[in-house]
Amino acid sequence: QVQLKESGPGLLKPSQTLSLTCSVSGGSITSTFDSWNWVRESAGKGLEWLGAISYSGGTAYSSSLRSRISISRDTSKNQFTLQLTSMTLEDTAVYFCARFEHEAHAWVSWGQGIQVIVSS
Repeated sequence: QVQLKESGPGLLKPSQTLSLTCSVSGGSITSTFDSWNWVRESAGKGLEWLGAISYSGGTAYSSSLRSRISISRDTSKNQFTLQLTSMTLEDTAVYFCARFEHEAHAWVSWGQGIQVIVSS
């Protein structure tokens, strides 16, 4: 069973850069037909898809965050990473990494989530 776990800082100041890592076990991030996603949930916006990196390394980002977001991966560690620059109070949310299986067209694995608070 594929398991995902987020790690990173829980508290940032405005203008800082968020860096979160998702560690994957029980499966490979290079598995065919899977994409590895970042999603966040906040009280004000609900569930929001941020972006993804595919099994082949291609990336896709939310248009609203395109200028601030970057997703990369380390296949040797079976991890993928979110970087979000210029954090504001509105970026306060619970951040999740998740696996989408394209063949099944389904969200099949989620991390437990990590609370990120932006505060001065």
